[in-house]
Amino acid sequence: MSSKAAPTSDIEAGSNCEALENVTWDGPEDPNNPYNWPESRKIAVGIVCSVSQLVTTMSASMIVPALDRILEDVGLGPSTGQIAFSVFFLGLGFAPFVVAPLAEVFGRKPVWLAGNIFYVFWNAMCPVGHSPALMIIGRLLSGSGASVGITLTGPVLADMYQAKDRGKAVAIAGLLPYLGPALGPIIGGVASQHLWWPWLFWILSIFDMAGLIIGYFVIHESYAPVLLRRRLEATLAETSKSPNDWKTSLHKTWDMIPSRLGPALRIPIKLLILHPSIQIIAFGTALVFGVYTLVLSTFAQLFQQAYHQSSTTASLHYIAIAMGAFACAQAGGPLMDLIWRRMKARRPDTEPTPEYRVPYMLFGIIPGVAGLFCYAWAAERVMHWVVVDIGAGVFTCGSFMFSQGLLAYLLDEFNNTQSASANAASRVGTYVLGFVFPIFAPELYSSMGYGWGTSLLGILLGVFGVLTILLLQLKGEKLRSRGREKVQGTVN
Repeated sequence: MSSKAAPTSDIEAGSNCEALENVTWDGPEDPNNPYNWPESRKIAVGIVCSVSQLVTTMSASMIVPALDRILEDVGLGPSTGQIAFSVFFLGLGFAPFVVAPLAEVFGRKPVWLAGNIFYVFWNAMCPVGHSPALMIIGRLLSGSGASVGITLTGPVLADMYQAKDRGKAVAIAGLLPYLGPALGPIIGGVASQHLWWPWLFWILSIFDMAGLIIGYFVIHESYAPVLLRRRLEATLAETSKSPNDWKTSLHKTWDMIPSRLGPALRIPIKLLILHPSIQIIAFGTALVFGVYTLVLSTFAQLFQQAYHQSSTTASLHYIAIAMGAFACAQAGGPLMDLIWRRMKARRPDTEPTPEYRVPYMLFGIIPGVAGLFCYAWAAERVMHWVVVDIGAGVFTCGSFMFSQGLLAYLLDEFNNTQSASANAASRVGTYVLGFVFPIFAPELYSSMGYGWGTSLLGILLGVFGVLTILLLQLKGEKLRSRGREKVQGTVN
């Protein structure tokens, strides 16, 4: 761990002021360095950020059980109603291109707070007046606010945990975004039986506001360049020879921020366009999440139509998906750290690389595809519902593990530099496919059935998942080096 936080390239200056170049930590054991924070503080920060993610991502699917009532009251047709459901993912996908650079200029905490306030307001506005336009706009903008949790939780945990301990951090960061869409229909199904449907929106806003208030007191700024800038400000105030000297120096430092903010806002776009590793990771995570959201969007409908279950009973099957995500979080993090340590032990004299995460991805893609095929043909032949649930749970667990590995690879490559921007760049495709896949789900299953329709998705996931693993394992170091050169070349 370096005690100095100077930028290593011009592009990093988008999140650092030049005055920070000579500011360092007070040695490797400095308690102000987030790596050295007490474990209790790290856990508290991680829990609050992750629970906030859970609440906001539940918005993506909590309205599904009441969707027919919502469409009738608001005056939306089936096609427009599907857009109202899926447009939330567009907000999740594109807002991080603004959220991430802001967090790398102003810090994680203020951007996290502002984004959650934005979500609370627009999510609460969705049902007001039963307006179709306000419903769609509110869903889009509430998704934009919700993106702060998904964009920043991983980087915040990477700020606090070193690579050798990052498996459990990534498990925490990835668990709740997967649990949210799965738990949403369960809670929504129960709540919609007893409450007027607008309360589905208002309950989420109330709970997120509670998390926001707790986060204000619990979450500490973790981004090293921002912490070191604050140290610089304190040093200038203490060492100035006149009352105005430190203010002049401080103003010079802060005056640089507007000129840095523009380049910072371009960083995620440059990373996505120019960095091959991010393009590969973005494609892999997008395909996995697209298939996942397609399964989610048709899961309850399967049990209602093929098994003739009520909407409440059908929504309970989402527990299988939630259990798959939870099982992965419990086993995936320790397994990832174990593989990392063994890879390190085999090469004790070499610096660890992001490629140490690739073997773990195999433990995800294989059961993920197998579970999807199990789900496909159990549903097609209307086998006992337990078999369908097992297939869905195994698919969720495997796909989650694969995504965990991709996220860990990304955080290792961009550790303490542009991790938030890299995360934003890698996720735009994720939520675009999360928006698109559910729209063509009815046509897919009406023409091919659950068996062949889902098998087609399984084949695509298996082929491109293995291709992603091979590219990162065999060409990863070369692609990362080429990406760094291209990105730096645009600003040098």
